Amino acid sequence: MKIKLSVVDQTPVHGSHSKKDAPGLTVELAKLCDELNYHRYWVAEHHDSVHFANPCPEILVAHLASITQRMKIGSGGVMLSNYSPLKVAECFSMLASLFPGRIDLGVGRAPGGSAITSAALAFPNKASNGQFYAEQADLLESFIHGSFKSGHPFSTIHVMPEVQDVPDLWMLGSSGGSAELAGQLGYHLALARFIDSENCHPRIFDAHQKAWQQAGHERALQRMLAIACICAETEEEAKLRAGTAVYRKFATQIGEREDFLTPAQVRDRYHAMPASHQAMFDHIEASYTIGTPEQCWAEMNQLASEFKIDEISLVTVTHSQVDRLDSYRLLAKNL
Repeated sequence: MKIKLSVVDQTPVHGSHSKKDAPGLTVELAKLCDELNYHRYWVAEHHDSVHFANPCPEILVAHLASITQRMKIGSGGVMLSNYSPLKVAECFSMLASLFPGRIDLGVGRAPGGSAITSAALAFPNKASNGQFYAEQADLLESFIHGSFKSGHPFSTIHVMPEVQDVPDLWMLGSSGGSAELAGQLGYHLALARFIDSENCHPRIFDAHQKAWQQAGHERALQRMLAIACICAETEEEAKLRAGTAVYRKFATQIGEREDFLTPAQVRDRYHAMPASHQAMFDHIEASYTIGTPEQCWAEMNQLASEFKIDEISLVTVTHSQVDRLDSYRLLAKNL
């Protein structure tokens, strides 16, 4: 089975460049991946982050779609609890009209930031904290496809006049909580193994497929696995490069927040850690796909077989933009 490779780009604030350059570096990577035959390219949403610089994926999606030719472009994802489903439907329906057949709308339940940023995004209303997510996702699907039942108070709303092209709807999940909802509502499913590898199991896709079939959706079901992956010419170099991302996740778990460290800084801090922290670091590292192109592809083929998928999306965070470009370039040689 041939695997399609895709990208989830969190727009990292690379230490190798000025912080203001982060969105432009995403543009650089997207152009490269379009040339290298990657299948789709998604951008994530984060608010008030020292590490990631994209609070408005719909704007970056519009730009990336305009400067690429072949890849599908989308959100991975829009944090739906922050927004009106109608407004999200309007934005992405416009994008689908401008770039027919190329736009994905992926949504997630998480807020994409702290409680205070959620409060600011919701002001003057109160942050929903995801409690209305299922209803929001239902409304979004109905707005996108014009599928409101007769008599629904919103059934007379036209998102766009004479819509012919609509975005593909995807739901993001990491531990299975949204699988049945996605299947029921007709959302394709992207599992974020890079967030929670221990609770990301193949049976989540099974639950999604069962709900999809029970709901009787006619369009073909799609699914994708998103993994953290860092590739280099040697395993030693790949592990060194991966240290930046692994340490960021480790630091988050122990309540620290600082700019990305260089691989050398991570190595030095690792050696100074107590054994308990080294064990935490090693556990996180083991959940990443790290190594040479041959090693990474061997692991991806194993995951594809285990999860019964033909598409894997790569999340690659490094201190250096050069290292990130190199990782995607090396893996593309097998496409």
